[in-house]
Amino acid sequence: MIDLRKLREDPEFFRWALRHKNRDPGLVDRVLEADRAWRASQHRLDELRAQQNRLSEEVPRLRGEEKQRRIQQLRELATAIRETEQETRARREELDRLLLQLPNPPHPSVPAGTDERDNVPVRYWGAKPRFDFPPKDHIELGLGLGILDFERAASTSGTRFYFLRGEGVRLQLALTRFAVDFLLEEGFVPVYPPTLVRSRVVLGAMGGAELDEQMVYRVAQDDLCLIGTSEHPLVAMHMDEVLDAGQLPLRYVGISTCYRREAGTYGRESRGLYRVHQFDKVEMVSFAHPDRSWEEHEYLVGLEERLVQRLGLPYRVVLICGGDLGDPAAKKYDLEVWMPGRGDYGETHSCSNCTDFQARRLNIRFREGGRTDYVHTLNGTALAMTRALLAVLENYQQPDGSVRVPEVLVPYVGVEALHPVR
Repeated sequence: MIDLRKLREDPEFFRWALRHKNRDPGLVDRVLEADRAWRASQHRLDELRAQQNRLSEEVPRLRGEEKQRRIQQLRELATAIRETEQETRARREELDRLLLQLPNPPHPSVPAGTDERDNVPVRYWGAKPRFDFPPKDHIELGLGLGILDFERAASTSGTRFYFLRGEGVRLQLALTRFAVDFLLEEGFVPVYPPTLVRSRVVLGAMGGAELDEQMVYRVAQDDLCLIGTSEHPLVAMHMDEVLDAGQLPLRYVGISTCYRREAGTYGRESRGLYRVHQFDKVEMVSFAHPDRSWEEHEYLVGLEERLVQRLGLPYRVVLICGGDLGDPAAKKYDLEVWMPGRGDYGETHSCSNCTDFQARRLNIRFREGGRTDYVHTLNGTALAMTRALLAVLENYQQPDGSVRVPEVLVPYVGVEALHPVR
């Protein structure tokens, strides 16, 4: 959660933070009101308990009617204490419910804005491909190559699912291995995490007071959720732990299948592989010292760029505005690759510094010089396979419908091009 002490000391900062994230700043006042009510109730409870302790010490020394009168007072105090305990617990639960609704305050460098239209491109890399033939989108290319089957997947699972087959599987495995090998050279520890996690983990990582049923697949009877990214189990891997400051940064690369309901998302950009319910992903997660997390953030973004540059895909880096910034992130960059089928850039990567927001919710601390504090958690996409496949197919397509394999992937795939099925 948010540091309640800081909110009491500087409520105007948190009102600014909510406005900057396009949220109601009145939430701060509701939190402060709930905090005052809880503290007042707690104060009454402490006074009643102190009075009970004093009377309990006096009673053994008394005799006769005075003793009986004090015993009756103790009975009445016990009833009052039980009632006040219930009231205090209820007020604390209400305070916690409101605190859980507060998002992570944005970094001062985050631009103001309402939605993705206000995000700010900060740099570009690579030349867009020029075709001397009418380019196809990845759906037409994938069907021609015999590697994508949306029709049969719709029959077995519904819309936004797909079968990936043949050389397409080898290409995806190549992308996965390429990303993992790249990060192993950087010292990341590879992890296959669970893809079902407790709801506490999802709430701790994503923010909010309750699960977003529009995004998360839930197995209610077991209190489990399918992960939308391996960031969630990787961050929670050190839940309720105290790390040694000398270990930081701890860097992990997660390899997992991810699941997202994507309810309410429509439009042309949702076609094909761009927005699906199930996909594989290689994800970076870092646990950093608070004094060095902004340096770590730029390092992770740089790794994303180097990965995409080695694949030879033109892209731009975009700084996300406050209104498009989710609850956990204090600052986020998106990396958008050029997608000829759309005639535009499309998001393939994100990279967020969540500062101590997730760590507070999941109780992840570090010890340094006899004191403990919350770590900062960061996450970044290495490669999301569906969008990486989309980008490779569309940018490397040839006039005959074949697709050239990026040079760095040829040793993994074993061929230099994918050819149409005849």
